[in-house]
Amino acid sequence: MRISGRSIARGHGKGEILVSHEPISFLSGVDPDTGTIIEKGNPLEGRSITGTVFVFPEGKGSTVGSYILYALGKNGHGPAAIINRDTEPIVAVGAIIGGIPLVDRPDVPFSAFKNGVIAEVNGDTGEIILFL
Repeated sequence: MRISGRSIARGHGKGEILVSHEPISFLSGVDPDTGTIIEKGNPLEGRSITGTVFVFPEGKGSTVGSYILYALGKNGHGPAAIINRDTEPIVAVGAIIGGIPLVDRPDVPFSAFKNGVIAEVNGDTGEIILFL
């Protein structure tokens, strides 16, 4: 299945989808040394975003979240790519400086993204391919 979206951060990434239906705070929400979600009460608490196509509606929280995304990308614990419903500046900057491909505003309902499905994200063109 081919999906069109808006390109935010360039590059290509492929991996298994991990979906959060809640916004994510990278500062105090994701451990930059392991890629593990540590935000208390988050349904994905304890799961790793490393190597996934991490799908979440939008980011939340401090501007330091950009640095956490940068650190995740540089230390090998970042997602292979990110898909957002609507990207805000903190996540956009973090993905760009961290080298993590990012696409938002997909032309399908957010419910089309399912955990475990393999996705390929082209941050250059905004194209997403789901391997169903």
